[in-house]
Amino acid sequence: MGIIAWIIFGLIAGAIAKLLMPGKDPGGFIVTIVLGILGAVVGGWIGTALGFGSVSGFNFGSFVIAILGALILLFAYRMIKR
Repeated sequence: MGIIAWIIFGLIAGAIAKLLMPGKDPGGFIVTIVLGILGAVVGGWIGTALGFGSVSGFNFGSFVIAILGALILLFAYRMIKR
């Protein structure tokens, strides 16, 4: 996937992660976007390592993995900033 696709995919994954885990986050919307992009990467890496699949394009499985990665990073970010 190209860099623009990763950014768009991460934006969507980050927004959905924020909807699933509402609350105040230090950094606001920009941090949510960055966490979404990183979540897509981390989710793909963890999914591949565990044999669940990877973030390989715009499909449902990749989308779920990216959202789960974004949720994990958002949770970790909140715990660190707390």
